[in-house]
Amino acid sequence: MLEDTKDLFTGTADKAKTRHVYSVSEITRDIKLILENTFGEIWVEGEISNFKAATSGHFYFTLKDEATVIAAAMFARANRDVKFKIEDGLKTICFGRVEVYGPRGQYQIIVEKIEPKGVGAQQLAFEQLKNRLFKEGLFSAEHKKPLPLLPFSVGIVTSSAGAAVRDILQILKRGASCVNLIIRSVRVQGEGAAGEIAAAVEDFNQFKRVGAIIVCRGGGSTEDLWAFNEEIVVRAIYNSAIPVISAVGHQINITLSDLVADAFVETPSAAAKIIVDKKNSLLSELDSCRYEINASASGVIHRLGSDLAALRQMLKSPLDRLLEKQQLLDEISNSLFLNMKHYLEITRQRAGSLTQRLDALSPLSILSRGYSLSMLMPDEEVVKDASKLKVGDVIKTVLARGSFLGSVQEVTQNERKTDV
Repeated sequence: MLEDTKDLFTGTADKAKTRHVYSVSEITRDIKLILENTFGEIWVEGEISNFKAATSGHFYFTLKDEATVIAAAMFARANRDVKFKIEDGLKTICFGRVEVYGPRGQYQIIVEKIEPKGVGAQQLAFEQLKNRLFKEGLFSAEHKKPLPLLPFSVGIVTSSAGAAVRDILQILKRGASCVNLIIRSVRVQGEGAAGEIAAAVEDFNQFKRVGAIIVCRGGGSTEDLWAFNEEIVVRAIYNSAIPVISAVGHQINITLSDLVADAFVETPSAAAKIIVDKKNSLLSELDSCRYEINASASGVIHRLGSDLAALRQMLKSPLDRLLEKQQLLDEISNSLFLNMKHYLEITRQRAGSLTQRLDALSPLSILSRGYSLSMLMPDEEVVKDASKLKVGDVIKTVLARGSFLGSVQEVTQNERKTDV
């Protein structure tokens, strides 16, 4: 029995000699190895809470469900491409890896990708920006400017290579050739497109020689039209002192540019038709004024005749005085009619002269008088200075009807001499 007891104490002593005591760093390191080697890269679903954006650009937050929470971090290199706003309460699906943060002995998820649950990231970004701008009042009707009675000069912001500008040119040529068009060519999709569109609107405001601006492009997918949902474009349209017509895509594609613009139509063709309708409305108003003048003059003459007939009944004598007044009335009537006719003729001639001047200012009219437009290929940059050319350059020449390509054989520069 004593031997058994001795063996028992001896065994306890031996175990005490062989036990291993971990340091905090050692156990944290082992837990780190176990967790990171076990899970690797994973997808995690959870609700955002305690979100903080550090000055370094890193995001720190927790993911939670009904039972528990887990810490998460998303570094700046990973979150710079996130289009939507990450905020508390947002339900998300995150992709990343499990990692143990040694200084606190805390395990966390290093997030590489994040998606909103149940809605696309792009759509969420759209809704978030839309709601924010709506609260700021950018879409309010009280900030929308009326279109001019007839804009004799219109700025167009679109791609010069697209079908939208061709549709506008054709419609205005047929229905309102008196309107002068100034095209500011920009990219309408892809990286950098939003900045170019916003800059074009600002340029027209500095130019200050157009009565309206049409921002347009043809239809496309949501991704194709995304430049017109960018905040920089929306604010440029909102800040424009010149009325802006938005004609982006088709009826099913409503962009933020449509909501902030002073007028919104479904297609570029419809935007051109607004200008044509404005011209027709002005002509109709002129015809109405002419009719009212004629009716007013006829009414005056009729009333005077009625008054004269009444006087004739009241004053039977002296007859000569009455006949004299009747002759005077006839002369006044004829004079008034001639004056009205002359005034209407002058008004018609002025309107015709104005229309002819406006037609003469049209780029298409200038080309029809024998002028041409030369563009350096392949960028189609308009040639204004011969010094920009060199022998062998390919030139595209646009005529009133058609165009042709040619190459530069010789470059001649005119030198002006100044008398001293």
